[in-house]
Amino acid sequence: MTGPRNEYPRPQFVRPDWLCLNGEWQFEIDQGDSGLDRGLLDRDLNSRIIVPFCPESKLSGIENHDYLNAVWYRREVTIPAQWTGRDVLLHFQAVDYDTTVWVNGVEVGRHRGGSSPFTFNLRGVAAPGETVTLVLRARDSHTRPQPRGKQAREYGPEGAIYVRTTGIWQTVWLEPVPEVALRRPRITPDVANRMFRLEQPITQNQTGLRLRAVLKDAQGEVVSAEVAADLDLSPRLDLPVPEDRLRLWSIEDPHLYDLEITLIDAQGGVVDQITSYAGLRSLTISGKAVKINGKTVFQRLVLDQGYYADGILTAPSDEALIHDIELSMQAGFNGARLHQKVFEERFLYHADRMGYIVWGEFPDWGCSRMGPLNDEHQKPGPDYITQWLEVLERDYSHPAIVGWCPLNETWQSITDQITDLDDVTRGMYLATKAMDTTRPVLDTSGYSHRVAEPDIYDSHDYTQDPDTFAQRHAGLAEGKPYLNSFENWALPARMVDNKNWSLPYRGQPYFVSEFGGIWWNPDVKAGEVSWGYGDRPTSIETFYDRFERLCAILLDDVNMFGYCYTQLTDVYQEQNGVYKFDRTTKFDMDRIRAAQQKPAAIELKG
Repeated sequence: MTGPRNEYPRPQFVRPDWLCLNGEWQFEIDQGDSGLDRGLLDRDLNSRIIVPFCPESKLSGIENHDYLNAVWYRREVTIPAQWTGRDVLLHFQAVDYDTTVWVNGVEVGRHRGGSSPFTFNLRGVAAPGETVTLVLRARDSHTRPQPRGKQAREYGPEGAIYVRTTGIWQTVWLEPVPEVALRRPRITPDVANRMFRLEQPITQNQTGLRLRAVLKDAQGEVVSAEVAADLDLSPRLDLPVPEDRLRLWSIEDPHLYDLEITLIDAQGGVVDQITSYAGLRSLTISGKAVKINGKTVFQRLVLDQGYYADGILTAPSDEALIHDIELSMQAGFNGARLHQKVFEERFLYHADRMGYIVWGEFPDWGCSRMGPLNDEHQKPGPDYITQWLEVLERDYSHPAIVGWCPLNETWQSITDQITDLDDVTRGMYLATKAMDTTRPVLDTSGYSHRVAEPDIYDSHDYTQDPDTFAQRHAGLAEGKPYLNSFENWALPARMVDNKNWSLPYRGQPYFVSEFGGIWWNPDVKAGEVSWGYGDRPTSIETFYDRFERLCAILLDDVNMFGYCYTQLTDVYQEQNGVYKFDRTTKFDMDRIRAAQQKPAAIELKG
């Protein structure tokens, strides 16, 4: 298929027939959000945009950085006639933020949230062989509390806050499916029993339906299984892997099995069929260690914010996604914390096949300039949990994901009052545990740990002096880790009256999930805004010394299971990346890599 970003958008749930709708659409900015009253639903729009790039981006052809309170899209599409006899699904991989969609003037659905995919069935509205008109309106407030990640609420980017994204920012596509169809499978690896456990939801039951799954590797079929599918909307089956075909997924050997799933009718005919893939690996906690396949793995993570100078939140190409993983691995990292952004599915696919471990995170910032504060008009709401559940459903089966982080830097001390933040933090934690019992969950990354039983505990520490950094973390051996507090932050008095920001540490695996952020940009121009954490090193040798010593302190701590260095690339004015914003080199990468390659103490302990 031609057009931008035309690769299949959902690699773990594939059907052969589909139609990519990326490319040129009609477009109009509706600053007063009066477009419905002014007839934008029924007329041509006044501009053009290249989907899936947001109108703030250069690649969209618009590049408008103003507040875009509402935007409209319009396009005519001819649905392939060869799809006759099947329902047509209209998929949006991500649209920011409140979306309404009409087809031929009929509203077919609504969705709230900027990070998760949604789908509308066009049955009764449009059919194969017809030419239809698609219209989409996206509303995006810069004042209302909503999860927006690192998108600026103020006019322009500042500090650690960047350019906004409005409207469509991931692939739009059509897909034909039968009336009785397979939904997204849930694939759970079970290393202890050498098998995959498959849960396969279907849209409805019919007498005589059966579900068949075939697991394959490079040699061909490994195992197949079949089960009745007419008594359960989510039939389950096990796929045991024979000893001679057993191959675990790991960082060193990211082996993926292919999976073919078929729904069969009472006469033996194929009702629906999809292909997927799966990695067989386990995650366990042993004392302070997090183990993959029973082996302690020190997680050398980098903070990846997934921003691009020309596409903002949207990678300019599939190759750009691959390149970011390659750059990280070349620098010596074995994974990433995917920070304040739900990365597109194709990134996770590449992480799966390249052996690159990641933590999934919700872009919860947006109730205030710096995360969920407890101002009356800035409360995180139930929509956080709703949208996070959509993300968990989408990403559950990816072997590269080794942990979940629903919230980031919840800036609120613990007082005598139970707050909305308490409810949302616990709600998101429990939702995660209910959706996924196989991965560790961090209730919030840094600052206010409000759940009594998180699987993981952490802190953020941007101290630039290695000696001070070492002193701060020396207490972990005695069960007294460094905890974040209000110190060194200009926070409202209501937040610093109570110094208790977190419930007690109870011996969980612990890591410093943000550190470093060393400011280095020798090419900064006069008048250019540039910043990083703490004092900028006076020379590149000073940078190397600081980087090497900070990493060594954490690698040498037998009670530390990992770390996350800030960050992979510069992002706009925040110039503390290992690479520049355009992904070109800033440092001697052999030296950066070497600093991280010494065996970690917790790995040596076993």
